[in-house]
Amino acid sequence: MSFRRVLLVKPKGRKGLGFSSDVIPISLEYIAASIEKEVDKVWIIDMEFERRPFQHFLDTLHPDLVGITMSATDHNEGLRLAKIAKDNGIMTVLGGYHPTAIPDELLSYPQIDIIVRGEGELTMKEFVKKGSPENILGVSFKSGGKIIHNPDRPLIEDLDSLPFPARHLRRHKYKDHMNNNGKELDVITMSRGCWGRCSFCCEPYMSKSRMRFRSPENIMKELFEIVSFHKGKPLQILVTDPHFMGDPKRIDRLCDLLQKHKLDITFSVMTRVDSIVRYPELVKKMCDSGILSYELGFESPNQKDLNNVKKGITLGMQEKAVKILRDNCANVSGTFVIGLPGQSEEEIKQFPSYAKKIGLMNCAFGIATPFPGTEFYEKLEKNNLIFERDWTKYDEMHSVFKLNPLSSDKLEELESYCMARFWTLNTLLDRNGVSQKRTGKKLSLKDFIYEMIAKVKFARNAGYDLRGGKIKKHAKVVLHAIKDAEIEENERKIFMHDIIEMSRFLKILGSQIIQITLICDGQKVSYIIKTTSKNVEYVKTISGKQSDATIDIDIDLGEIIDSFNGYSPLNLLNYISLLKRARNIKGVLNVLRLCFALTTDLTFSYLENKLV
Repeated sequence: MSFRRVLLVKPKGRKGLGFSSDVIPISLEYIAASIEKEVDKVWIIDMEFERRPFQHFLDTLHPDLVGITMSATDHNEGLRLAKIAKDNGIMTVLGGYHPTAIPDELLSYPQIDIIVRGEGELTMKEFVKKGSPENILGVSFKSGGKIIHNPDRPLIEDLDSLPFPARHLRRHKYKDHMNNNGKELDVITMSRGCWGRCSFCCEPYMSKSRMRFRSPENIMKELFEIVSFHKGKPLQILVTDPHFMGDPKRIDRLCDLLQKHKLDITFSVMTRVDSIVRYPELVKKMCDSGILSYELGFESPNQKDLNNVKKGITLGMQEKAVKILRDNCANVSGTFVIGLPGQSEEEIKQFPSYAKKIGLMNCAFGIATPFPGTEFYEKLEKNNLIFERDWTKYDEMHSVFKLNPLSSDKLEELESYCMARFWTLNTLLDRNGVSQKRTGKKLSLKDFIYEMIAKVKFARNAGYDLRGGKIKKHAKVVLHAIKDAEIEENERKIFMHDIIEMSRFLKILGSQIIQITLICDGQKVSYIIKTTSKNVEYVKTISGKQSDATIDIDIDLGEIIDSFNGYSPLNLLNYISLLKRARNIKGVLNVLRLCFALTTDLTFSYLENKLV
């Protein structure tokens, strides 16, 4: 029998470093588009955003097949949803990187019927038509108490033959967790696979280190469809390709088309360091075409680490790639892996300093994680070095294997350390300074404040619940990182008023020495901001406090992590807290002046945006 009513599900609760970019379930939209003509009805639900329980959708939609996409951190939640479906007599199918890597383990659960390995579009299309997994390539299933693995399905060579993702089935508006640029968000896939053979990456086993490409003309057709879907509004589009520049001639042609049609879109892409270095002229053309955000895998500032993980790049390439992107006013982000075999604590602590030195504007530091199916996993598993079998901890924020002399707790603390040492006020200013060279406009104080809020919210959402009862200890690690960065930060001469439009704010605030002190268990680190009515003379960090501040604000770091809601910098309770901490009448008046200056600037910025 064939399946007629199919419910595709993205589980709730995906956490860790990847959650910020894993926003729209485009893989399910591709599946839905591929089977839509073969079934009576197909739905997509994203349990991250649904307010009703999963059972409600089973009761109201009456599906005869439930398909669930899963990553490693979705393992438990995916199984929970599958059990609910199975208890309702519905057949279940799992797909994604994680099920592809461990089909036997997942099929050992009674609530799992089918695993779709690898790319799912053609496999699911054939399965819903036939209604049985027998002889369908790329499927694993149970029969007679045994697990059957049908042969792999060949990779889809002609990506242009696939229908565009079923965006019309989308139930929610998605936002970029890391930016507040006023643009609507979407995602697109322009190619699949990557030439790289990095030992820790899932792509080599998923795509066999091969790449396949869509034609630029086919991509443009989808972009026009996306623009229409968003009713012509400005867009930020995340490109899912692991290696965007895998075919430079094709990207050159795409840039020609983008420049010809002048769509109001900015793109964020992932690509390799060596491609940036090899094709600097193409990078310039890409940036001029709206491809302005780049995520590159740097992994380590030590060549021995790069060689060990088969990265295929050098330190010289890293530095040159960043320079090329900065020269083109692009937003360049880097990812680093800590806890690789042989790395010492002192080496890891220098990762964020290196990232700032070469000019990275965004950075993530993930703990080395052996995802099943990777070469890294196979080597560790062979030597019985993996001690953690809870897949929800395979989030790049927990240590799950024992090889490095550093303990799990120490590695997790070092990740917090690296993030805090990199993400400083100067880093945010530097990022916006590079962007300003392209736009010719200063960033508004309002937008800068909301960008800082977005970063704090991201840090809280990405890691707060993952640290469990260790959050206070990690807060102290953050203070240590800020202290250790004191010298290097005070040597970065970035003038705040050159990058942020704050003339109105400064005119009201006047000459002040603002001291914002972060406190945790008696440890103190202070940001000192010296202002005049025309500029910000300096911003520096110090250990402890200084005595001549005219505005003195103490913030308990643990308290703000626990209670910060991030919705508005004008929160009245925050102001009351500031006033309580003022030292004298003059201090109270200065705090009120700061609040008034901030409120006035944000209000006028809001009104100006409305008028525009």
